[in-house]
Amino acid sequence: MPLDGLLVVDLTRVLSGPYCTMQLADMGARVIKVEQPGRGDDTRGWGPPFLGAESAYFLSINRNKESLTLDLKRPEAKKILEQLLDRADVVVENFRPGTMDRLGFGYSAVAARWPRIVYCSISGFGQTGPRRDQPGYDAVIQGEAGLMSITGESGGPALRLGVAIADIVSGMFAAQGIAMALLARARTGRGQLVDVGMLDATAALLTYQAG
Repeated sequence: MPLDGLLVVDLTRVLSGPYCTMQLADMGARVIKVEQPGRGDDTRGWGPPFLGAESAYFLSINRNKESLTLDLKRPEAKKILEQLLDRADVVVENFRPGTMDRLGFGYSAVAARWPRIVYCSISGFGQTGPRRDQPGYDAVIQGEAGLMSITGESGGPALRLGVAIADIVSGMFAAQGIAMALLARARTGRGQLVDVGMLDATAALLTYQAG
């Protein structure tokens, strides 16, 4: 497998981030998913349907991963994350911009201590710009990116796609960006930041329709 031997620290939840890291796991990376103590990823409780005690939603986007729980506000949990980062090749997170900085594990802090790590951040509107602090929900992004305006019957109302395409395409672009950053690291010895905004990713789907 092309990513055999690489370690991915997965700090993501719900859909866009887990879809990205699942693709990396499918390609052979060892993915360690960090979840909330006591409840795990939110999607563990999203159902029905359930397979035993597990949500089908959660299972569909978290295959081939290992998992542990850490409360990253606690010093002992931060030490465990640091031990993971000592061995990591990739970090992926999809918190609101600024959250990881407040926890002490934003891109600048991680790159200073672990310069070979490829760090990927997925958010609604990217890490910079006037809307960086706003949450990005799939239905909102589909509308703002223009996708809903070309979906449905001519003359009828705009329609949301039946799948959360904004989340999914953001995860796909993130995985592609990580692969390119790993290729660049093989040449330069340094990691880099992969910044994926859901609005950008979804607007990119319009191609000629955007014109």
